[in-house]
Amino acid sequence: MTIGEAAGLKLGKATRDAFGAALKELGREFPNLVTVDGDVGNSTRTEVFAKAFPDRAFNVGIAESNMVGIAGGLAAAGKIPVVSSFAAFLLCNAFDQIRMSIAYPGMNVKLVGTHAGISIGEDGASQMGIEDIALACSLPGVAVVVPADAISAKKATRAMVEHVGPVYLRCGRIEVPEIYNADSPFVIGKANTLKDGNDVTIIANGLMVGIALDAAAMLEKTGVQARVIDMHTVKPLDQDAIVKAATETGRIVVTEEHLMSGGLGSAIATVVARTRPVPMEFVNVGDCYAESGDPDGLLRKFGLTAEAIIAAVTKVRSR
Repeated sequence: MTIGEAAGLKLGKATRDAFGAALKELGREFPNLVTVDGDVGNSTRTEVFAKAFPDRAFNVGIAESNMVGIAGGLAAAGKIPVVSSFAAFLLCNAFDQIRMSIAYPGMNVKLVGTHAGISIGEDGASQMGIEDIALACSLPGVAVVVPADAISAKKATRAMVEHVGPVYLRCGRIEVPEIYNADSPFVIGKANTLKDGNDVTIIANGLMVGIALDAAAMLEKTGVQARVIDMHTVKPLDQDAIVKAATETGRIVVTEEHLMSGGLGSAIATVVARTRPVPMEFVNVGDCYAESGDPDGLLRKFGLTAEAIIAAVTKVRSR
């Protein structure tokens, strides 16, 4: 499966690569920007920042809970700490410290979870952050951002640093297609409509945006005009875009590289139920853990494909 092929998209860099490059650029602009790592800076790409600003980069070892506590202290001293690790390690291992040292006191700490989702591949289920969005969204005051490609990831990194307050930024391991260009907008809390349509709305974020565009291109050949929305911010959610889509298309399919519970689908369903109830369907990992395998094979096995989205569209249009 080549993501973006049906939609005519060109393969670009991984969002983690864009995050690392953006962080180095921002380091020159924000002298109080620092990084705190859990010994995986080469994988998360914070080592790019560390090589440029070695006196502002702290590797605390494989100690995620301590890493988050240190970041809270640095924020209290006026720094802008960017704490990074694999999404599974950061959100799952250090959740209590994130809650008590960052979210509850509203510290200006930026949490970046890379290698999120099942597309991490051969590293296996224990390394796959597939409940991270649910955990991050459960914390009051924490913004949750999931960029779709390298260009938006670079813009999201800047938006994250400029945002005052805690932010969770989710990045992926594998290369993804280029969806945006240098002039495309990126505002935390404001969704982007990538393709217009009146028959159904497909809302996605992260890796699934390219796959949603593939599905929309394939549907168009059958006469179905699907609107595609990149809901890159799960919290705060762009409720206006959701209500508009529900009103104008009457049906919504939500797709995400995350568990069924507590992610983008749950957040959007809450808005739809409260404001403009319409039939909905969901394409996600489900209520299970994935397994070790190549990313393409895992995406197929767990139904994160354009074909699965088309099946959901067909189902929701029959209701």
